[in-house]
Amino acid sequence: MARLSRLFRRRFAVLLAPLTLVLVAACTGGGSGGAAPSPSAAGPGPIVIASGRDVTGKNGIRQQLIDAWNERESRADTGYHARLVELPGSADEQRSQLLGALQSGSAAYDVVNLDVTWVPEFAAAALIQPLPKDMIDGDVIESVASTASWDDEVYAVPFNSDVGLLYYRRDHLEQADIRQTDLSGGLTQDQLEGLMNTLNDRRPEDYEKGWTTQLAAYEGRTVNAVEAFASAGVTLTDEDGHYDATVDELTQGIAELRRRTDDPYTLRDDDADGGGFGFDEAASLNAFTDGRTAFLRHWPYAYRTLHQSFDKKQLGVAPLPGRAVLGGQNLAVTATSQRADKAAELIRFLTGRESERCLLDAGFAATRRSAYQNDDVRCTVAATTPSASPTGESTDDMPRKAGRPAYAEKILLPALEDAVQRPRTPLYGAFTQTFTAKLGPLFAQSPPTDTALAQSLDEALRKALPD
Repeated sequence: MARLSRLFRRRFAVLLAPLTLVLVAACTGGGSGGAAPSPSAAGPGPIVIASGRDVTGKNGIRQQLIDAWNERESRADTGYHARLVELPGSADEQRSQLLGALQSGSAAYDVVNLDVTWVPEFAAAALIQPLPKDMIDGDVIESVASTASWDDEVYAVPFNSDVGLLYYRRDHLEQADIRQTDLSGGLTQDQLEGLMNTLNDRRPEDYEKGWTTQLAAYEGRTVNAVEAFASAGVTLTDEDGHYDATVDELTQGIAELRRRTDDPYTLRDDDADGGGFGFDEAASLNAFTDGRTAFLRHWPYAYRTLHQSFDKKQLGVAPLPGRAVLGGQNLAVTATSQRADKAAELIRFLTGRESERCLLDAGFAATRRSAYQNDDVRCTVAATTPSASPTGESTDDMPRKAGRPAYAEKILLPALEDAVQRPRTPLYGAFTQTFTAKLGPLFAQSPPTDTALAQSLDEALRKALPD
């Protein structure tokens, strides 16, 4: 593995160099790198955390947890405080910003909140540093814990997780005279298609097609495709990130993806080129809320968002048919942090048992089992429900059980445990760009055959993920 990591570093450095030259000028304003300082190179002061947008909104749960840590440090008069910097743009744009800033050394970030797919890339490029292995204990969900390591080292700690779920409109099912409106126990792809056939025949009000998901040419397409491939029993890389699929296997995966996105079932985006599959998270959520579909593939945060528009008699959630992809973000200490020990201490607080319970109560998928199952673990350091309205009425419409989202223990936790990962490789950026682009013809007006598309995809992935 050590030899493999060195090879990845050399290859990664060659691929990253041109990108860095552009990004340094574009988004970091110049600067120069240097050797990583010792953990005590700087005294008390700010610990800067770089992260994407908090889906729980302004002054969301992440900021509240940071405020709680700052209050503790203030009471102890340590001189340390943490500051959150939210990066603009999509996840792909945030990744580019972080790569450019950390490679150039021009941004004084101590902690970075990384998508789980980025950990091997940042670790192999020596942009983040190894952490004590005891920062991930047995309470962390096993599938989630596996996203934090690379090359036999722990480089990050799971902060909040994510997994694909199936939301459905109970009211649409009732309007179509479907008696079974509780699908929380799960259903197969055949059963889902059977329900959509019935809906297509009986057509509830505002209904157009059976389901919608995220198939625009970005990471959403990669996620949906990996779920289809995994449901067909196809894996794309081995545990070391080497591409190891065959054309026959790719053909099976493409056939399953074609089946899931077949025209009779899947809502197209009228605004996309040629009326294609242009939905992202926001657009698919809006289409579902508007009643255009009865089913929606989305992430856990949609549970809270959707309950602002629907009550539990109208809305349901279930595991996805087949396999669901694991998402989420992990916290890592940058290689150049001048307060690395204190940054690691901050990460321990943000990913501890109480913090994870706070994240779950606020609508995130927590990374620890105790958040789902231990009623003695409670959130006392943050407000996880919206403030009361001026009339004194609660504005929290999300169904709860013992303070948690009602679906958390029985649906969300098992989904996380059974989820599959996207390919783990330091070359993930090259993989997802290639995978997304090469699958594009499948969604065109005159798509190629499964075998022809598989041959093209196989050739491209061998170039993107060389041995």
